[in-house]
Amino acid sequence: MNKKNKIKIKVNGKTVFLFKNSSLKNLTSKLKIPLNKVAIELNTEIIDKKKLSKIIIKPADKIEIVQFIGGG
Repeated sequence: MNKKNKIKIKVNGKTVFLFKNSSLKNLTSKLKIPLNKVAIELNTEIIDKKKLSKIIIKPADKIEIVQFIGGG
């Protein structure tokens, strides 16, 4: 991968490199995230999962992915 074609973002506080023009859908696929069990926050805003393919990640974006855990 050519470094010029990549961007650096933060996911849950860790640095992740992605191709430029990657969507949030690309990121969740790369990380193998089960979408039915998580909430996704982009720069402090909760994202509607129906829009993941349309949201293009920009350099320096901060993404938080929180997994739901059941219990009682």
